Amino acid sequence: MIREYDFFSLMDTYISECESGKYLLKNGSKMRAGTITNYKSLKNLMKKYCVTKKVELKINNLIKCTQNEYLQERKKWKKFYKKFTAYMYSECNHFDNYVGASMKLLRTFFNYLKAEKGIDLRDIPKIFYISKEEVPIVVLSHEQLKFLIFDKEFNSRLPHRLQKVKDTFVFGCIVGLRISDLRLLTRSNVEKNFKEVYLKVFSKKTSTFTRIKLPSYAVTILKKYDRKIPTLLPCISIFNFNKYIREIAELAGWTYLIDKKRTKRGLSKTIKKTISKERFRFCDLITSHTMRRTAITTYLSLGMPEQLVRRISGHSAGSKEFFRYVKYSEELLDKEINNVHEKFLASEH
Repeated sequence: MIREYDFFSLMDTYISECESGKYLLKNGSKMRAGTITNYKSLKNLMKKYCVTKKVELKINNLIKCTQNEYLQERKKWKKFYKKFTAYMYSECNHFDNYVGASMKLLRTFFNYLKAEKGIDLRDIPKIFYISKEEVPIVVLSHEQLKFLIFDKEFNSRLPHRLQKVKDTFVFGCIVGLRISDLRLLTRSNVEKNFKEVYLKVFSKKTSTFTRIKLPSYAVTILKKYDRKIPTLLPCISIFNFNKYIREIAELAGWTYLIDKKRTKRGLSKTIKKTISKERFRFCDLITSHTMRRTAITTYLSLGMPEQLVRRISGHSAGSKEFFRYVKYSEELLDKEINNVHEKFLASEH
């Protein structure tokens, strides 16, 4: 006889064991708090779906089932996948990356059930297809970054709150750190070696150590706040940081229109502003992620070898995310080369 389990009770157990450290990842480390939060969000979304659609989720152990019982269970989960993803796309307005990430979490949870609880689901986790999309990268050009670093007149026109955010943003565009790592920097992360200054960082997300030599303009930023605040740079909430950096970009005049595209089931769709239904401006799309993307793209497009950029960014050699930066930097380089050739040909007439 097949034994039946309540889905959400099992998921609660999984989340609890991940939080306590009873269940560890394959490398022996605890699951990151951000990943656990993602599981909780998925659980809440699935509960909402089950209540709304009047669905009861049960998991059956297929370890001693008949072929017919296996086929029935597989059919049940295939139907669930189809209807739940349709709910995520149509009623929740999620896109391929979010739906795919959620299905990846479900796969991992099902694999845990087999490995840790002896609940055999055979190949059912493979039903949860992991969709992906390539979201366009928003980065600052070399000219835009130099403007923020060196234009003193523009900086003097900014109110003090925006000057502080600009300093943090520029520093992030130089060193390529995630905002979560930037917020934790203190004087202990700075190393002085004769006339050179280095930033030493251990990334929370990737558990990697990096040591970055700082240019003079980055050191100048740090000197402004040295011993005036407990952290290396001014810290505010992520929400306000994103809000203020967009305000800075608007004041800088970066208001040209730009298409924002996302995909649902592989079909591309242009996204417009929720209320006005207008296209987005470049300044509207800048976030804390732009810092890291700008740094990596700048290093690559100026000729730094990929393996050295990865040492700074913490990406693995086979990282698909990193390959996107390589591809984007090559496109930038091609564009600049075309501009040079066009100017050369124009000078002949």
